[in-house]
Amino acid sequence: MQAEDAHLLIVDDDERIRGLLQKFLVRSGYLVSTARDAAHARRILKGLDFDLIVLDVMMPGEDGMSLCADLRRSRATPILLLTARGETEDRIKGFEAGADDYLAKPFEPKELLLRINAILRRVPMEDPVPIAPKVLQLGPIRYDISRAEMSDGDDPVRLTATESQLMRIFSTRPGEAVSRTTLVEELSRSGGQTQERAVDVQITRLRRKIEKDPKQPRYLQTVRGEGYMLKPD
Repeated sequence: MQAEDAHLLIVDDDERIRGLLQKFLVRSGYLVSTARDAAHARRILKGLDFDLIVLDVMMPGEDGMSLCADLRRSRATPILLLTARGETEDRIKGFEAGADDYLAKPFEPKELLLRINAILRRVPMEDPVPIAPKVLQLGPIRYDISRAEMSDGDDPVRLTATESQLMRIFSTRPGEAVSRTTLVEELSRSGGQTQERAVDVQITRLRRKIEKDPKQPRYLQTVRGEGYMLKPD
């Protein structure tokens, strides 16, 4: 499996670590979504399939070990556990819970990347079943992440280059607020709009294409003081 084909989910309660890992792995060619805890990860996993999950063990609420064991009962998605505890007993518990690999903190991002690559190289041999299309459902609107295509029933929905870029950004963070600053930075990297006011205008236009009532958005919501959030069904 090539990096550009793989969609990763990072689950970690530390916002700084989530952000750093996401930026590093995106630069390495992966599509990356993030979740702040087990409950958030479960909501994301209801609507999206992933090629690999990077899961922190020590989290408030349900810990990563419990989530790993539960996910393994219903899906074969590779799971790499991250933990501050590197003792042999903890590693054994992780593998017993169904993890494919185990990396102790602190670690070098390069080592994480090598381990992810190694796991994904094994996936085609272990599971030759084609991966289902990754689709977000927004009421009657469907957005195919891998193809960057939107449709309303059988009718395609035309997106401008900036709208398409916004959907790409939001689709990697479903259910998570994305700040205007982050949107400006990511759009600028792709040669798009570079001002927050311009982002607001583009959000308004995108809502007209995905919302039944753009003035009362259900799917592309404004989060006061934080930015915008895409909430698929």
